Amino acid sequence: MAESGLVWAAAIAIPVLLIAPAIWNGYPLLQWDTGGYLARWYEGYLVPSRSTVFGLYLHFGEGSSFWINLGIQALATFWILQLTLRVLGMNEPLRLLGIALALVLTTALPWLASTLLTDIFTGLSVLALFVLVLHGRKITAVEKCALFAFIAFSAASHSATMAVLLGLSCLAVLAWPWLRGKISGAGLLQAWLSLLAGGGMLLSANFALSGELAWTPGGYGVTFGRMLQDGIVAQYLRDHCAREKFKLCPYRNELPATADRFLWGSSMFNTLGRFRGLNDEMKTIVLGSLADYTAWQAQAALAATTKQLTMVATGEGTNGWIPHTYGIIERYIPGQLKPMRAANQQRWQLDFTEINYLHVPVALASMLLLAAIFAWRWWFFGLDDLTLLAASVTFAVLGNAFICAIVSGPHDRYGARLAWVATLVVLIAAIRSLAGDDERLSRPGRQEVGHA
Repeated sequence: MAESGLVWAAAIAIPVLLIAPAIWNGYPLLQWDTGGYLARWYEGYLVPSRSTVFGLYLHFGEGSSFWINLGIQALATFWILQLTLRVLGMNEPLRLLGIALALVLTTALPWLASTLLTDIFTGLSVLALFVLVLHGRKITAVEKCALFAFIAFSAASHSATMAVLLGLSCLAVLAWPWLRGKISGAGLLQAWLSLLAGGGMLLSANFALSGELAWTPGGYGVTFGRMLQDGIVAQYLRDHCAREKFKLCPYRNELPATADRFLWGSSMFNTLGRFRGLNDEMKTIVLGSLADYTAWQAQAALAATTKQLTMVATGEGTNGWIPHTYGIIERYIPGQLKPMRAANQQRWQLDFTEINYLHVPVALASMLLLAAIFAWRWWFFGLDDLTLLAASVTFAVLGNAFICAIVSGPHDRYGARLAWVATLVVLIAAIRSLAGDDERLSRPGRQEVGHA
């Protein structure tokens, strides 16, 4: 009761701060890929890397100029932040306010929450999975159901998010024999069922909108673009065009230097029918080059993953030049044109250069400190709750970098969507250390281990 004022202050201030960029903008922030998701409801067919589930989620908010979507994103972020702190025994309002304010000021979190894109759900779903699997006994049945649904939706919203969550769930299964006191069988089962539900959600939405019972397409095409960028495609064509008649053979000396220019710019990809016209050929080249240049592929994957870990800048693709998204809004929801065009982003008043002078070093330092915290705490405190959180986020960051780098190539937005979670762990570790919580919370665990 004495802290009720602070509770209300946190409950009101944190969600507002999380969408402060959109409030300043006068309209939800848009990104290169937003239009592809928006169009799924209207076009009725599947396109590569554009989840119909997330498209339906955006369509739900059209009547509110998408402010409902931002409200959901802000409240979900607030909810999962306080839930994470609560299961760690740190649910004091002042701590929640302080951590939230630090994240808002120094990380990409408010920009992710203010953008109509799937990225905000990646980091939140990692925290949600951590709470469900490792701390399910500390939350209510209603909260478990809510986390279950949230993880399923997040997994269905983007294949890379699904892959990261699947990887963490596999690691949990491998660690279960040694961590039975930490990881419950029920928690593991709930995690796997939530991922299955996410897959079912995506397949159902794809079938409802397109009539196709299929996964979101584009895996081979996007991976082809990454291999093209590494020079592997050009070499494969030089080695095989003499005996195999690929559509790309006449263009093998004119391929663009980057995957983005090939897939999304004006290139021979458009001339040859884009994904529909080249999908089978790209699949053949991807699989063939994996067999022919195994060592090269491994070296390229390692280099791309390393590069991805350094690419964490905020705001990639969120600027004034996003013609496809503008075109989709103009074609299908013309009622949004006036408020959209009046926004600061559409008047080219949004620039992340100075913001990234702070965000990039904070993100890079946080990821380095995250790995150090994981190693240090494991050595001195064993696998306590914060060590396991640091481990979960460390593996999520590494897995996200690996998956995104080898599939579509390194991009800043892939790093930024998880770097803020590393900063969260650093802040939690710093507060617990300064407040003396580590000694107080770890003492019973040390006695139990010594006795055993």
